[in-house]
Amino acid sequence: MCGIVGYVGKRNAVPVLINGLKRLEYRGYDSAGVAFFDRDNRIGVRRCAGKIKDLESSIKREKIKSFTGLGHTRWATHGRPSEENAHPHRAGGIVLVHNGIIENYFELREDLKRKGHVFTSETDTEVICHLIHSYSKDGRSFEDAVREALKHVEGAYALGVINEKEPDKILAVKKDSPLVMGLGDGEFFIASDIPAFLKYTRDVMILENNELVSITGKGVSISNLATKKPVKKEITKITWSPTMAEKGGYRHFMLKEIFEQPRAIADTIRGRISPEKGVVNLEEFSMKAKDLEKLSKIFLVACGTSWHSALIGKYMIENMAKVPCEVDIASEFRYRNPIIPKNSFIIVITQSGETADTIAAQREAQKLGAKVLSICNVVGSTSAREADSVFYTHSGPEIGVASTKAFTTQLTGLYLFSIALAKAKGILNKREIKELFSELLQLPEKVEKALHINAQVLKIARKFSQVHDFLYLGRGINYPIALEGALKLKEISYIHAEGYPAGEMKHGPIALIDNNMPVLALAPDDKVLEKILSNMEEAKSRGGKVIAVATEGSTKVLAHASDVLFMPKTNYYLTPIIFSIPLHLLAYHVAVLRKCNVDQPRNLAKSVTVE
Repeated sequence: MCGIVGYVGKRNAVPVLINGLKRLEYRGYDSAGVAFFDRDNRIGVRRCAGKIKDLESSIKREKIKSFTGLGHTRWATHGRPSEENAHPHRAGGIVLVHNGIIENYFELREDLKRKGHVFTSETDTEVICHLIHSYSKDGRSFEDAVREALKHVEGAYALGVINEKEPDKILAVKKDSPLVMGLGDGEFFIASDIPAFLKYTRDVMILENNELVSITGKGVSISNLATKKPVKKEITKITWSPTMAEKGGYRHFMLKEIFEQPRAIADTIRGRISPEKGVVNLEEFSMKAKDLEKLSKIFLVACGTSWHSALIGKYMIENMAKVPCEVDIASEFRYRNPIIPKNSFIIVITQSGETADTIAAQREAQKLGAKVLSICNVVGSTSAREADSVFYTHSGPEIGVASTKAFTTQLTGLYLFSIALAKAKGILNKREIKELFSELLQLPEKVEKALHINAQVLKIARKFSQVHDFLYLGRGINYPIALEGALKLKEISYIHAEGYPAGEMKHGPIALIDNNMPVLALAPDDKVLEKILSNMEEAKSRGGKVIAVATEGSTKVLAHASDVLFMPKTNYYLTPIIFSIPLHLLAYHVAVLRKCNVDQPRNLAKSVTVE
């Protein structure tokens, strides 16, 4: 989730770009840069790893004057955070910024190298720059070179492109990555999000997929990328405050991130599977099928919400690939003198890649001779750098302390790893893998549908926002979701909550149940549904207020609960992702009703970097 800003107008462009980048800092970034036309209509590029203030201070000394330019903050997805990997990127007289993921960048880059192109970064973005430059040399116009280049690009992109041959012009293109346009008085803006230019104008055009925008000081034209047919756009007047605009109109970052999950899951899947061939792309794992085939045992190590991912990962791996798994809390793993047999494998799961206990456990495992795979959201983080292989989730920066979209993308990564391992072991055949892929490809749409439950969850939250205790029950692969739901409620609403395997009810928790104790039961339509219905009836008969999360069409649940939240049907392995949605929403709404600081709950930090 990079930040793009572009400007054409009467003001000095560079301060406008820097201000816009500062307004997009909430999106998270590891490097920043700007491009601008100098007095000779040459394009100058200034970049740095680190903070915008460092870029700003170096530019101020130069006293640059320009009226057209691009700015960018980068959240690394391909290549570590560094100056050479920072945007803007250049090829000849073409300079561009990019937000998104190019799926076929490796093949494109190798082809361009064979034609003599020299690359200076590790990014997927630089490929687009060289492609446009290549087609510009064929006598095409600037616009036609961009159109032709993008015919060969697979993936998601929002682009801002400038060309030394046309110094008063920015071209912008959108496909599956956010891009909006601002219209001022004799000045025009592009950006990844509205806050970047809200200081200057509130007139906005929302760009749609496959639209190409040509911006000059004289005005704007929009056309279809493929057909060149002109496109007419409505102008929207923005009434949000700048703070609300940063959150996309949502009240809190946590709520915004809950609703970003369909996009985050789609980005995590993108480019990683071949449904036709029934294979998972292992390039990013830095692993080969023969390496997976040798694995005899897997350790999953994590903290907090990531530990809940690990518990679910155990079910996925053992059921799909028949490889035994142990799950450890990272802070316990390093001190228990673990026995790691030959051909064992460690998977560490961490959103930030900087969690102190997880990194210590990872180092301990490597000392004992184990290979480590890091499932991580932050490129270039300590865990990612030190692991033997890395699977990057592409959830984008997560600002809210309570993890939501990072959690569901971790589960998506574990699902892909489990399929790859099962295929390597010969456990799953091609038909079974295709079925698993089919459900995965439907997952973003089903999560989108699950989010429609928001209003109903709010009504339930109003009933129970003042209770002192909450019990969450689940069985099998959904027991960790009970733990996750309880953790979220504890973290942000400060209500005492416990997650339990439902079969343990008679071994203690049932003593707590009375009419002041709400019980949330996870009741998917699976082989243990009758068991969980029995547990729900036990709670109900003792005065407990039962809330059920159930599969669409499963009417049996209605007789055993006062409130039922129905979720779209999916397969056994993906049910935890969909069933986590109402639990995250419930915690959020309860916390808001209790007037808690949702995004920054007391005593908690986003990344626990000390032991």
